[in-house]
Amino acid sequence: MGKTIQKLLLSMTGSLRDLLPIILVVLFFQLFVLEQSLPNIGRLLTGFVFVILGLTFFIHGLEQGLFPIGESMAHALAKKGSVFWLVTFAFSLGFGTTVAEPALIAVAAEAANVAASGGMIESTEQAKFSYANGLRYTVAFSVGLAIVIGVIRILKGWPIQWIIIGGYLLVVVMTMFAPREIIGIAYDSGGVTTSTITVPLVTALGVGLASSIKGRNPMIDGFGLIAFASLTPIIFVMAYGMLI
Repeated sequence: MGKTIQKLLLSMTGSLRDLLPIILVVLFFQLFVLEQSLPNIGRLLTGFVFVILGLTFFIHGLEQGLFPIGESMAHALAKKGSVFWLVTFAFSLGFGTTVAEPALIAVAAEAANVAASGGMIESTEQAKFSYANGLRYTVAFSVGLAIVIGVIRILKGWPIQWIIIGGYLLVVVMTMFAPREIIGIAYDSGGVTTSTITVPLVTALGVGLASSIKGRNPMIDGFGLIAFASLTPIIFVMAYGMLI
């Protein structure tokens, strides 16, 4: 119990240190550039405390839960020796974490509203709901596929740079033909997939798998899955825009 409290206090100190530059920037511009006092100081302090606590518990939860479970499952599946189950787990992990990603939900909903305002879809709740869900599941499928590609790369020892270069060349070509309205959404979709839920589990999977396979270096082979998870949504969302 004592060690847990000590770790939480250390995490809280780290969270405060990480947020300090943001606080100083806001204070500087508010007090010296805008020359205005801080509005609702009590509310701001309360929000700041909640941010510190939330970030602290989130980081502690990653260290205690998500990272260990991701690595242990990768080790267990590698020892099982079944490529089928490993690939199935990789796809399911990528798909499931992305569907649950809060940032993606927010972006998909906003994209649906903008598409309705621009006349791309009907301005009904059903049409917007269908568009947002289609976007979410397209991105989730692409991330699942990206994690599968990343896992196969680790198993085969393929160099990551050629896959990334080929992927972005395809992005450049598709950008020339995709509808203008979908290009920005596609590029943003690549960013929102690599957020609070997806990154910890996918990183743990890659590192755990590379650590379990003889001849693989966790530093060289274990990382890179997040790069694939950022790349494939751009391709798939532009394809989604071309088809709808």
